[in-house]
Amino acid sequence: MQRPINRIDPLHPVQAYQTYSITQPRDTLVRAACEQVGCAAWLNGWESVIDESTPLGRDQAAYIRTKAGRTFHEVKNGAGLTVFRFDSRQRCFAEHKTRPELYAVRDGDWRGNPSGRTRKHTRAIDWVEDFGEHQQRIADQQQKG
Repeated sequence: MQRPINRIDPLHPVQAYQTYSITQPRDTLVRAACEQVGCAAWLNGWESVIDESTPLGRDQAAYIRTKAGRTFHEVKNGAGLTVFRFDSRQRCFAEHKTRPELYAVRDGDWRGNPSGRTRKHTRAIDWVEDFGEHQQRIADQQQKG
């Protein structure tokens, strides 16, 4: 059973309103490189500690040494594990995925969009600026009376 939505009755016609929204689609994934998402491993480098006494560990170490294409230094730690120290500014092994946010401003409110007009911002900062300017216009109008 869906909960009913409680809304305050608007004081003005639908044409007097604008709706600002930020949405993030569930089914759209964008793969992003480490630098784009601010990955700490990309920025600072990282270590991978591998136990080569196991089949998985041997496979991981072989991949790093022969196929990974990353710059690293290899040492053994006190526990006999292999430590691969990777230099910064190279892609890590994680597959970073982000969902793009959609920044929109449309005429109207929950009752509809009578003009059909919608503006889409590509950057969050532009949407925030638009929203702030709109709020300031409302405050100025209220002050005038």
